[in-house]
Amino acid sequence: MDSALSDPHNGSVEAGGPTNGTTRPPSTPEGIALAYGSLLLMALLPIFFGALRSVRCARGKNASDMPETITSRDAARFPIIASCTLLGLYLFFKIFSQEYINLLLSMYFFVLGILALSHTISPFMNKFFPANFPNRQYQLLFTQGSGENKEEIINYEFDTKDLVCLGLSSIVGVWYLLRKHWIANNLFGLAFSLNGVELLHLNNVSTGCILLGGLFIYDVFWVFGTNVMVTVAKSFEAPIKLVFPQDLLEKGLEADNFAMLGLGDIVIPGIFIALLLRFDISLKKNTHTYFYTSFAAYIFGLGLTIFIMHIFKHAQPALLYLVPACIGFPVLVALAKGEVTEMFSGRFKKLKIGLHKPKSNLSRLPLPLPPLGTTRHRESGAGSLSEEGAQRGRAKSWKL
Repeated sequence: MDSALSDPHNGSVEAGGPTNGTTRPPSTPEGIALAYGSLLLMALLPIFFGALRSVRCARGKNASDMPETITSRDAARFPIIASCTLLGLYLFFKIFSQEYINLLLSMYFFVLGILALSHTISPFMNKFFPANFPNRQYQLLFTQGSGENKEEIINYEFDTKDLVCLGLSSIVGVWYLLRKHWIANNLFGLAFSLNGVELLHLNNVSTGCILLGGLFIYDVFWVFGTNVMVTVAKSFEAPIKLVFPQDLLEKGLEADNFAMLGLGDIVIPGIFIALLLRFDISLKKNTHTYFYTSFAAYIFGLGLTIFIMHIFKHAQPALLYLVPACIGFPVLVALAKGEVTEMFSGRFKKLKIGLHKPKSNLSRLPLPLPPLGTTRHRESGAGSLSEEGAQRGRAKSWKL
């Protein structure tokens, strides 16, 4: 599903708007700079580390290590599916009670957030377990049929360390569910973003251009062309955005005047940047030129988005600025180096990436693609969510 969202639990309204007959005091320049700088930093972390983890994921030899691969057909259909889902959510919020819908969504993202955060912290937590830690292996298996017709429905393998990570993540989940605190929201949001960049792989650069180009049109249309995304944004409660208070210096951790960034503005460019890192590695030149170029392009594009948003005091579709930057800069470098044909051919030479149905693991349960959307000024934000995620294509294995 795709949906725009805001942060309705903080009790705030549009910047400068009334709240119970009062007007919110304007944020200080220092507070605004801190909020925007923090959003930029939080957006960069899952892209950088997610890209690195995507390389290890692509090198996995077992089916359980293989990522979800997005084909050109998936990329072409995704903006259409996203638009239909966004419109469907808009109608749902118009027809049914917002309270009950958000209750279901809260429980849904409570479970997904715990699983995503557990998968995110697992590599770091493993360093803190002592060598003599009693780590036992477990398996959760559901099948249907019998004999030769037996088919696996669920096959999750996990160990004691996974359960510890799951327990720690559950504490954050309960915190978010009860308080909807912005720090808990960000922990889940960062986990969703990193998982998306790590586990969703484009099968080649051409597919990436199709996906980013289609979502470029999607983002601009639903933000500037209609009020659908903004309406859903104000009704939707879920940790599918990063937030940071602009009044943190005045109110501390209880601040409630937020600047926000939809997770789709992180994950969609992020999976393209991760692809370019794998392309760099496939060239076997011991350089990461395209990765660093696209990473710098993302910083430029998001910085330009924040600047335009601050000047015009209006929500901006971040992909309007990110897509041309993230595609244009690497293509210019490829033109200068004479590697355009190799970049778009899809015949990468080092990493073998196939389209497989992975054997499930507790820390790798399927997660939805984090939301597309807009960068929002202060307390209202937009994003989108795909429950379809990246559709599993049927392309043959190919080599990076």
